[in-house]
Amino acid sequence: MNNRPAPALYTSLISGLIFPLHERMKQHASVAVRRRMEESQYWPEPRLQDLQLQRLKRLLLRAQTKVPYYRDLFASLGFDPARDLHALSDLARLPLMDKATIRANSDRLRAEDAVGLARFNTGGSSGEPLIFYIGKERVSHDVAAKWRATRWWNVDIGDPEIVVWGSPIELGAQDRVRAVRDRLLRTRLLPAFEMSETKLDSFVERIRATRPRMLFGYPSALSHIARHAKARGQRMNDLGIRVAFVTSERLYDEQREQISSTFGCPVANGYGGRDAGFIAHQCPAGGMHITAEDIIVETVGPDGQPLPRGQAGEIVVTHLATGDYPFIRYRTGDIGVLDTKACSCGRGLPLLKEIQGRSTDFLVARDGTVMHGLALVYILRDLPQVKAFRICQESLDLTEVQVVLEAPLDAELRAKIERGFKARLGADVQVDVRQVDAIAPEKSGKFRYVVSKVAAPR
Repeated sequence: MNNRPAPALYTSLISGLIFPLHERMKQHASVAVRRRMEESQYWPEPRLQDLQLQRLKRLLLRAQTKVPYYRDLFASLGFDPARDLHALSDLARLPLMDKATIRANSDRLRAEDAVGLARFNTGGSSGEPLIFYIGKERVSHDVAAKWRATRWWNVDIGDPEIVVWGSPIELGAQDRVRAVRDRLLRTRLLPAFEMSETKLDSFVERIRATRPRMLFGYPSALSHIARHAKARGQRMNDLGIRVAFVTSERLYDEQREQISSTFGCPVANGYGGRDAGFIAHQCPAGGMHITAEDIIVETVGPDGQPLPRGQAGEIVVTHLATGDYPFIRYRTGDIGVLDTKACSCGRGLPLLKEIQGRSTDFLVARDGTVMHGLALVYILRDLPQVKAFRICQESLDLTEVQVVLEAPLDAELRAKIERGFKARLGADVQVDVRQVDAIAPEKSGKFRYVVSKVAAPR
């Protein structure tokens, strides 16, 4: 099952000795967890579900005895994990957790025996940032899950890596110790929120000089760099890049093609979040494998009830390594579909068939029809004059469209965009088309092509 070639000497030293020592000093069990995961990934799904049930019972028992919020919640529900948890389906007896719940109960969600919790927060791209806490067990399992996934693509810790990221959380942590560690691990960080022509030129030069084995970052940022390199006539497919990992945004087909063709490597989609954890990652056979050893994924309908595999619903996760600060039935705000089939790679890990995007990526027509933002994205993608864009549905009556063009916006192009949007949103909807010099990323460095401020009807 393991056809990975022998790593280079430096990579072998880092992944086999230096990084394990680093993790041991931080009291992380990442190495042992990854080794177990590389065995369990080939278990049949029923065996993985048995493991999930064992770990779920352990998590809920600890929550009941050590976490004030869950102690009170379970008592109010008359729920006792030791008595009432017999199958994974019993998890649905518990209410969903959302960001508002965490904000209102932040201190009461900490386990009374938790030690060494680290404060984290989301970027707040869709509103107020979420502050929460993570223990060493959760960190160890998240590191191990990502490490396992990179090894699927013959990339290991110690291989040269370029990270194109924009979160101030990461960029603000570049102190001397972190900088030394990154140099030792051969990781270079490029700030995704600085995308001027001069910066893009320097990014291309840095990537060529580094000759990384992998790229890691937002799909919008990597495709932006790829387009810039192509426009400059700079070849990038001769660097020996093995894979480009993309995460934290929806991956569009055009972005995958742009990144793959420019850098001469496959694109591996990843799905997860700082809050929800490392949920799924794509293997070379194409399957989006859920990290089932650590995470139970449900899809739920508007009424909060679990849906069968194959039906689109909101993705809800229970992270089994969060005993210090539990994430139990946590609403991600993303819409997805669980696959009914197994992957041809032979891994028993269940699959995400689709990740359709955040609930705010969906638009509502004037008559109440709900549609994915792609319905409008493709109108603009098909216009060669449009180099970049952002769509914001302010209300049922108003949608704003920002476009970056090589030439001034003329009446013909404006009318064409308006007609296309009105055909989908409604003839009476006001479509405000504005030409801008550039589309600014959010504070995190992400680009959001579609944002709707209209709540979809249930």
